[in-house]
Amino acid sequence: MFGEACCKVIKTRNGAFPVGTLVKSTSGWRTHFVSPDGKDLQPISFDLESLSPSVTLGVLGMPGMTAYFGLRLCEPKAGEVCVVNAAAGAVGSIVGQLAKIKLTKELNFDYAFNYKNIPITDALKRAAPNGVDVFFDNVGGDFFHEMLTKHMAQYGRVCICGSISNYNDKEKKKYPQLNMDIIMKELTLRGIYITTYIREFGAALAEMVPLVKKGDIKFKETVFDGFNKMPQAMANLVTNLTGQENGQVALETL
Repeated sequence: MFGEACCKVIKTRNGAFPVGTLVKSTSGWRTHFVSPDGKDLQPISFDLESLSPSVTLGVLGMPGMTAYFGLRLCEPKAGEVCVVNAAAGAVGSIVGQLAKIKLTKELNFDYAFNYKNIPITDALKRAAPNGVDVFFDNVGGDFFHEMLTKHMAQYGRVCICGSISNYNDKEKKKYPQLNMDIIMKELTLRGIYITTYIREFGAALAEMVPLVKKGDIKFKETVFDGFNKMPQAMANLVTNLTGQENGQVALETL
């Protein structure tokens, strides 16, 4: 089973990775593995101090990096309105906090709503009466199309990160074309594929790590203790059984 892992070196013939070194790898779901030459290992580049190694897979790992670079694509400016959907998830929750830091130098979301229970229009009448400047999309589908056709401000920017509402669709849903909406509002749409930015992770972590350690960026994890719990953890993640925690599931191999 594919998966990224945070691992500890327990035996080595490679001077670059002494015993006890923490590394990340794409070793998959296994309790132990042998790296032939160390080229498939990524050393943890920062001091964890009191943080759990699991942060390297979450807030300071791929989800956190996706939030950082995705928001950067949107070039948020002070005083603008940013909407993030799936904002209780591993990526969305970080995007919202970074946006608050960049836009108002404060933390926490101004408004939160469940788009499955409240019409988007009703929610945004109060939250964004003049339109949305930055839209970070993890959901796709109806949410995405309604945002672009009804709620974006002039010169709005959109980062398309995911499409969770469509992943299990058996048939592709047809939507009206968005060309004129994009043209008339002069919108900018960007997709993000996080491996494109891997060479910039060091600079991003230099900014993110202090924010996490100081508590300026908050995060939640649902931890399943024991390698044998990994199938249960994955099943709970997919079926949203951990939804009451509004957090992320970090599966660590140590």
